[in-house]
Amino acid sequence: MDRSSYTRRRFMKTGTLGGAAVVSSQFSHFAVGVENRPASPTASRLPSWIDKPMRWAQLTLVEDDPGKFDLGFWLDYFKRTHSDGACLSGGGCVAYYPTRVPFHHPSAWLEGRDVLGELISGCRKLGMVVLVRTDPHATYDETQVAHPDWIAVDSEGKSRRHWSSPEMWVTCALGPYNFEFMTEEHKEIMARYLVDGIFINRWDGSGQCYCGHCRTNFKNASGLDLPRTDDSHDAARRAYIEWREQRLFDLWDLWEREVRNINPDAAVIPNTGGGALSSLDMRRVGERAPMLAADRQARRGVAAPWLNGKNAKEYRATMGPKPVAGLFSVGLEEPYRWKDSVQSAPEIRIWVLDGIANGMRPWFSKFSGVLHDRRWLKVVEEIYDWSYKWEHYLRHQSPIARVGLVYSQQSARFYGGSTAVARVEDATLGWYQTLVEARIPFEMVHDERFDAVDIEAFRALILPNIAVLSNRQCGQLRAFVERGGGLIASFETSRYDERGLVRKDFGLGEMFGARCRDRIAGPMKNSYLRLEHDSVGNHPLLRGLEDAPRIINGVYQVEVEPREAMREVPLTLIPSYPDLPMEKVFPRQGRTNIPEVYLRDLSPAGRVVYFPGDIDRTFWEVLNVDHFKLLRNSVEWATNEVAPVEVTGPGFLEVTAWENRDSLVVHLVNLTNPMAMKGPYREFIAVGEQKVSLRLPRAMTAKSARLLVADKPAEFSQNGHELTLRVPSVVDHEVLAIDLP
Repeated sequence: MDRSSYTRRRFMKTGTLGGAAVVSSQFSHFAVGVENRPASPTASRLPSWIDKPMRWAQLTLVEDDPGKFDLGFWLDYFKRTHSDGACLSGGGCVAYYPTRVPFHHPSAWLEGRDVLGELISGCRKLGMVVLVRTDPHATYDETQVAHPDWIAVDSEGKSRRHWSSPEMWVTCALGPYNFEFMTEEHKEIMARYLVDGIFINRWDGSGQCYCGHCRTNFKNASGLDLPRTDDSHDAARRAYIEWREQRLFDLWDLWEREVRNINPDAAVIPNTGGGALSSLDMRRVGERAPMLAADRQARRGVAAPWLNGKNAKEYRATMGPKPVAGLFSVGLEEPYRWKDSVQSAPEIRIWVLDGIANGMRPWFSKFSGVLHDRRWLKVVEEIYDWSYKWEHYLRHQSPIARVGLVYSQQSARFYGGSTAVARVEDATLGWYQTLVEARIPFEMVHDERFDAVDIEAFRALILPNIAVLSNRQCGQLRAFVERGGGLIASFETSRYDERGLVRKDFGLGEMFGARCRDRIAGPMKNSYLRLEHDSVGNHPLLRGLEDAPRIINGVYQVEVEPREAMREVPLTLIPSYPDLPMEKVFPRQGRTNIPEVYLRDLSPAGRVVYFPGDIDRTFWEVLNVDHFKLLRNSVEWATNEVAPVEVTGPGFLEVTAWENRDSLVVHLVNLTNPMAMKGPYREFIAVGEQKVSLRLPRAMTAKSARLLVADKPAEFSQNGHELTLRVPSVVDHEVLAIDLP
């Protein structure tokens, strides 16, 4: 892999997206799963407007808004914020226009007005792209009486009342309510207003439905009864996962086809997608969707501020250069559903800015057209004003990243199951925290995108307990290493095939240099890793740990044995020993020859690091700095090249970097805060000077550089391909924009 080609490879072939040059080789073909599926009939054409909006405004009306809200205020606010895309409530649970579709419930406060039409007209005068939002997940008594088969049924055969609004009923997403009734509603909206698209919220169901349609359709498709267990190894559960997914894709295609029959330049954009825990195959989602909104509206509970950037990376892994909007709420997003609340301004800022730094376009969502609390208006206006001013630099095209962090929906489904967060996602979060803390620019990689063209931009791939891998995927990863790539894996990676069935040995065992002994040890208490300084000397894996004789171990590990004699063993096991009574707390074995990391330098091919333990998951749980150093060092060793971007200085900063048509852009997001792992932020804590070293992608001389937040020129020096700049301070966010010839 040529070091100078670190950028643009991931999106290499030039195409067009809304008139702008983009790169699309990674996303120009979409094979699904092991077998190629035919492309969606709507997948090939992008609407002409799709790349235009950079700042979205969503007004989610409540039923009594038509009699209370100030339409003029909202249109003025859209103008002041330079919002160029609008998402407006239209129908589903409540219609905000005089609908003619039977059982489509108009607002009781409508009084003959066409509120939706008034909003659309006002937004069009502002030159905005307009989407109409529908929500089909609930309906009313008259619908239930006339069409009881449209209502969702629980496992005991009872029709489901709505959990929050008991006067309503929960609808079945997979039957005629969506396929027939909502199709007519979407056709009516499109025919009446010819808007740019339909955005559909809560369209994919509210839990498994056992209605007659679901029972019959699933039986006809699979020959099985609906599953009564969440066990992913149950034949009916596996068949249901695939049937439900296909049913929803069929619904999406139906809506898209009917809407485009009326307006060929329109799109249907379901509210869907995400990472490993997403219920729909993100590869197929990326095939269909011309754009998506990442609906991760704010932090909740113990959540890191970089999670919004993670959303962006996960979507981009299959969406490629297509636009992804970061849908954020101005209120708190906790289980108690305070929908009319307002977050602190710093909390809103850090969430939105991290999304922008990672390539998302901001999309604010306001519930209710009546303002109960106006404190959020100023901060959103400030962010949008800044985005508008520097839009030229924020139309990010190609991320500069040489490290790919893999996420796996099939591991979440067929290995993690109901415990997927603990067994799959937590290991990913451990690596994500490591890479952000280490200031290493990186991208997420979907595990169904291991073709050579998909991953050729990367020098190293990280597999955080990617337990489920097919033989095909294992072969693709071996080929990646043979081409010079680095591979880092942990715990049970490749121990199961694509069906979730355990193998006799790792699918990547020869790459790891380890053989599985078919036993998981743990939870291991009071176990340690011995750092073998005497035998390996100043090994790069132990950088920063020179004074540490041992560090804490992970909690679980696969028992493995070397396939051959190992040249270097930097870590060995100190087995668990009693932690009580205190008089008995001493190691029974102070030293063993059991390796706790397998390192393979396959020069001239790549390098491989395998941790048999769950050190990544444990790091996320306890955030021990020694684990951070090990994980960071393993990435640098496996990558085995000078990083394209390096930022040194005090504080906890996330670094992202982009190559655009005529500029390089580096974002520094200041996460330094006592609330960084438990929100919300109260204030920002500025960090001091940061030195930025950037390797230019090809022989050229930088024309100029500017700090976009401080809004002043940035001094720089250039030595060959290396550009050096200094950022005096970062409060919340700073952006370096380097103009190129």
